[in-house]
Amino acid sequence: MFKHENKLFINGEWIDSTNDETINVINPATEEVIGTISASTSEDLDKAVQAARDALPAFSRTIKKERIDLLNRIADEYEKRKDEFIDVMTLELGAPRTISENVHYEMGLAHFRTVAKALEDYSFEEERGGHTVVKESVGVSGLITPWNFPTNQTSTKIAGAIAAGSTIVLKPSEETPYAAIMLAEIIEKAGAPKGVFNLVNGTGDTIGDGISSHPDIDFVSFTGSGSVGTKVMENASQTIKNVALELGGKSPLFVLKDADLQKAAKSAAQHMMLNSGQVCSAGTRVLVPKEMQSDFETALVKALDKFKMGDPQDTANFTGPLISKKQYDTVQSYIKKGQEEGARLVEGGEGKPEGLEKGYYVKPTIFSDVSNDMVIAREEIFGPVTAIITYEDIEEGLQIANDTPYGLAGYVIGEDEKSLKYVASNIRAGQITVNDAITDHLAPFGGFKQSGIGREWGDFGIEEYLEEKAIMGV
Repeated sequence: MFKHENKLFINGEWIDSTNDETINVINPATEEVIGTISASTSEDLDKAVQAARDALPAFSRTIKKERIDLLNRIADEYEKRKDEFIDVMTLELGAPRTISENVHYEMGLAHFRTVAKALEDYSFEEERGGHTVVKESVGVSGLITPWNFPTNQTSTKIAGAIAAGSTIVLKPSEETPYAAIMLAEIIEKAGAPKGVFNLVNGTGDTIGDGISSHPDIDFVSFTGSGSVGTKVMENASQTIKNVALELGGKSPLFVLKDADLQKAAKSAAQHMMLNSGQVCSAGTRVLVPKEMQSDFETALVKALDKFKMGDPQDTANFTGPLISKKQYDTVQSYIKKGQEEGARLVEGGEGKPEGLEKGYYVKPTIFSDVSNDMVIAREEIFGPVTAIITYEDIEEGLQIANDTPYGLAGYVIGEDEKSLKYVASNIRAGQITVNDAITDHLAPFGGFKQSGIGREWGDFGIEEYLEEKAIMGV
């Protein structure tokens, strides 16, 4: 698929792995192999870390303008390959072409542009009475990125690290590696100094664990599941390295009593269907007033008609397949569990949608009469499945909204400004969106509780890759 698909990018060069083994990359819409990547080794990782370590002294001392210019050159090169990004996202992730363009491509580009802009006004030094606080690069940063948003998550981490003067070793998901290979080609074309950015493909067990435990990596930024995040922390603790974790979510979508029912239902449907429900911040616990339950169910089923599922190459479709057979089986098990727990199936259910027998497609599924102690209300499903939970008043709704081990995001739909502000202020989560407000990529993104540690995007993302130093006496 790519001339570099089985290569590693280390110290400014495309090289072969020390291992001849490869990993198949599957198109989830057809279940067919579309290419391979190298199954890299610990020796390969050591080479990448050494390259990043060698490049660190010079890169960490570059002036701000040099890093701003580099970020903008990366963004310029990124824009030149728009059509290729759309093709790649559609093939390796199974995202419909419109989503590949308007979500995945655009979000990846936005982070390079917004971080470059944030860096213009960012100060790395502050005089404070008898001392000076200097913010300097954290060092060599190991980045481990997920399959569900390959451009977004990879770009925000790379942009923050470059802005801070940190050098990088990236391990993308082996299920969606080609977007990262494209980014490596772009960074090379943009003229990044050798060793500043290094790409090592491979498995989580070898390369992911290797990054989080490597003694010469100073900082790890990981996005993925809570179970793997725990392992990253355990590995990192052996060398007392800093970690940033963006983990799972079970976000509430809080519908107020004065909400426009059709708008609320459309919002809930979009949360279900965007990226096939494979969104860590998706609002898939829908909290509705008890008296609106029946009408909301009807409106939500009707709203689903606007979000067509099918062949990702068809621009009429909004939703494609899940990423893999493993994820398909996981989502099926949750749908079965919901029925066993006594939740009422309003729409969907087990199995594949009619006419979509090939590919990892899941029926869009709505459960109602869900209590917040059910597994489908407490665990991240990562598929097009929504749970409707009712509440009597705002205080009960907030209690339900916050009764979760997660705290990544929250959503509020309604009309009364006072109520909207009150609910938004009292949901314990890192990012709250009111009435489907437009995303601001300068806003901090990250979670409370088991949703993670740290914040990405904009100047908050730059600070992930910095250490504070106090200088006294001069």
